[in-house]
Amino acid sequence: MQPFELITPSSIPDAVKAQASAATAQQGSQVRYIAGGTNLVDYMKLNVEMPRQLVDINGLPLNKIEPGENGSLKIGALASNTAVAHHDLVKQQYPVLSEAILSGASTQLRNMASTAGNLLQKTRCGYYRDTSYGCNKRQPGTGCSAIGGHNRMLAILGTSDKCIASNPSDQNVALAALEAKIHITGAKGDRVVPIADFYTLPGNTPQRETVLEPGDLITHVSIPALPSGAKSLYLKLRDRASYEFALTSAAIVIKTSGNHIDFVRVALGGVGAVPWRSREAEKALMGKAATPANFRAAAEAALHGARPQSQNGFKVELAKRCLTAALTKVTA
Repeated sequence: MQPFELITPSSIPDAVKAQASAATAQQGSQVRYIAGGTNLVDYMKLNVEMPRQLVDINGLPLNKIEPGENGSLKIGALASNTAVAHHDLVKQQYPVLSEAILSGASTQLRNMASTAGNLLQKTRCGYYRDTSYGCNKRQPGTGCSAIGGHNRMLAILGTSDKCIASNPSDQNVALAALEAKIHITGAKGDRVVPIADFYTLPGNTPQRETVLEPGDLITHVSIPALPSGAKSLYLKLRDRASYEFALTSAAIVIKTSGNHIDFVRVALGGVGAVPWRSREAEKALMGKAATPANFRAAAEAALHGARPQSQNGFKVELAKRCLTAALTKVTA
């Protein structure tokens, strides 16, 4: 791990100023906010991340979980994964989020990991983690070693010829299905970004993963109220029962009247370069009967554009079965 300077701002404006000032001084990506550090510190130890400065935001008042406007829920950027997963409002109104968080990591990591930190969680692609291999996400222009290499756990949706890394988060798959909004403050003021617009596909610039600019600080996440009577569920398939990243997962939010689907949101995990909202599956389900045949048709639509690699072709059928099973379970 390389030496670094630790800055401890006492207010949100001070934190933004500290990060933005460092970026202006051409340190740019060498400055990082740090909260729980469960992801960042790992990569600092591996010399994948080598910030010259860390801006510690743990002293900022950003850990509340509380009702928002129009029946929404407001989750502070520093709220721990444990606090979110076990909060009564989350369990009652958004069980898909609680289930997703509890399916990820270990208790100790959930106690430390923050909501915003999870939003910014880096890929677990082995080539990104190992600096002896070329990786366009870590160092643009060095190639993607995963293409033609070990790619069993990597993405089959949203990839490019520059990067096939998968997004590892469970939390963010649920937030995608819940149509969460990311609230950001920065040197240019405040803005709100729907989670569907927050992440960027790798394309030709896999090193850029979100729309965040230097100095930008996530302050909280808001989740809109769901339609009355809506149900939600998170189903995760993995190699072992605990502390394992998803081979594939599905987050479902759905409302039915009798056997008729009135409202549905679908997101997939483990298979996308970003938390994968499947509007194709939603279109195939909306207004249809909640039947096994329609669930399978939605799964086929969701994976229609999949681009599997040499070792992860099994994910195509596995993701279809995961989505079909999740829809069957949540509407039972």
